[in-house]
Amino acid sequence: MGDLIWQFDDQPNTAVIANRKIFTSGEWISYVCHDSDDGCWQFHINHTTALNEEDAVLVSLESVINLDLSLNALADLPLGWFAWRASMKGVWKRARKID
Repeated sequence: MGDLIWQFDDQPNTAVIANRKIFTSGEWISYVCHDSDDGCWQFHINHTTALNEEDAVLVSLESVINLDLSLNALADLPLGWFAWRASMKGVWKRARKID
């Protein structure tokens, strides 16, 4: 991460779930979830089709943050919350997941 200070409580090598297209097609991240049951982070693209299990990859938290430094704004996203934005440069909005 160079000279940047790591802002997440989770370690940089923490395994997270991400949409493969973030890495292979340069898609931007539009939705982030911090699961309450296992603390897992999930990073999703702005998609109009149904999610497909084959689109999911397991990567390090650091690898996702390195692609999009705006995600540092979500370092304090509580367990059981999600965040979204309407465009690649949009402001992150947050809400608690209702089970």
